[in-house]
Amino acid sequence: MQVIETSTEGLRHEFKIVVPAADIEQRVQTELVKLAGRVKLPGFRPGKVPVSLMKQRYGKSVMGEVLEGAVDEGTRKALDERNLRPALRPKVEVTSFDEGKDLEYKVDVEVLPEITAPAFDSVEITRPVAEVTDEQIAAGLTRIAETRRKFEPVTEERGLQNGDVAVIDFEGSLDGQAPSEEMSGKDHRLEIGSGRFIPGFEEQLVGKKAGEHVTVSLSFPEEYQSPEHAGKPAKFEVDVKSIEKGVVPEVNEEFAKELGFEDLEGLRNAVKTQTEQEFGRVSRLRAKRALLDKLAELVDFAVPQGMVDLEFDQIWKQVQQSIETGGDDNPDKNKPEDELKAEYRAIAERRVRLGLLFAEIGRAENVEVTQEELNRALIAEARRYPGQEQQVVDFFRQNPQAIENLRAPLFEEKVVDVILGKIKVTDATVTPEELARDPDEDEAAEAKPVEEAKPAKRKSAKKAAAETEGAETKAADTDADTGTGA
Repeated sequence: MQVIETSTEGLRHEFKIVVPAADIEQRVQTELVKLAGRVKLPGFRPGKVPVSLMKQRYGKSVMGEVLEGAVDEGTRKALDERNLRPALRPKVEVTSFDEGKDLEYKVDVEVLPEITAPAFDSVEITRPVAEVTDEQIAAGLTRIAETRRKFEPVTEERGLQNGDVAVIDFEGSLDGQAPSEEMSGKDHRLEIGSGRFIPGFEEQLVGKKAGEHVTVSLSFPEEYQSPEHAGKPAKFEVDVKSIEKGVVPEVNEEFAKELGFEDLEGLRNAVKTQTEQEFGRVSRLRAKRALLDKLAELVDFAVPQGMVDLEFDQIWKQVQQSIETGGDDNPDKNKPEDELKAEYRAIAERRVRLGLLFAEIGRAENVEVTQEELNRALIAEARRYPGQEQQVVDFFRQNPQAIENLRAPLFEEKVVDVILGKIKVTDATVTPEELARDPDEDEAAEAKPVEEAKPAKRKSAKKAAAETEGAETKAADTDADTGTGA
């Protein structure tokens, strides 16, 4: 077998590989002999079928298997001899082959770059942390109490207010048509201000009293899920039958016991612990964001454009969907497409680079996701679909790619832990409000040049740029897959 490297440009390599005809013929003969020992043909004892007859019956299929094996072997040889790791599956093109002649084919492959992690002892980030205050605990208790509120009839004569429940009969008609059953209802309980009805409906009931009739006129939103209703004017005849107000229970010892706690102090401690955990989660996210931004500044190696193409395609689909459903508020809506593509391609390249870096650090640090950790993630995912848990588990077990999508973020978080343990992390105490604030809003508020600043509404894009995802760390492990699928 002859392997000739015909072209090298950056991370892209091309090879010409020649497998001699004699080698091909020998492989075919070997496989036919093996097959003859297994097949049963009338008139022949097992293992006694002539090779000539085997070739007549099975020659084409065996030749196909031999050629595929020769292509895979040659491709692996080309890469292994040069210590190259493919970024994606190599592209193979057979340039010449006839039975009895040499097999010649071309291999086009992008390889993973040589990656050197930065010196972690020189990396510094700031991690925002917030203490749980008495005000935070009180707010948490209030939120719990509000979820336990009960509705009671309003006895005094007054109109509907936000937070009230109106018991209504309504009959709706679309664009001057006759009333329709699907737009009508009786004894419907509607919480005013909940936003559960069409925009503008609840607002027109505010101030109305029990026993009053009101005609509500509005238009369905342009992006309404039902095409026959979207953007069209509608009219609703509404009878307010009764009004109920929400009564929030007092947070006291009795309330705590109703929730299963021994006393109010036990409930307070539970709220404090839960709030501390949430603060810790957000603090870690902010630290991870700062870490990734810092790593992106420190590393600048070439990345396989094939991987960038795949990542960009995935991002671009999300961007297009966001533009279609986001309405006029989407900051991307009126941007030229070429400008948008350039912006998001840069994001894709950053994500791939960080993903490759994470994969390399994980390898160097022997980071592994255990089967137990994977099982816990699978159980957590299944619980998101009550009543369908077994179907979800079966789906994942039958789909290796789905399992990989569970494994990748677990691997990523473990690598983050490793890096945070090696760099200098300085905690900076901030208020709970500052901790919860989106970093993009801070960035947009600063007086930065336009080309550097990102609009606050670009949250998804900024997250896409800042976070490595499972798809990226998975892609970095493709060096184990040198198959060509030829």
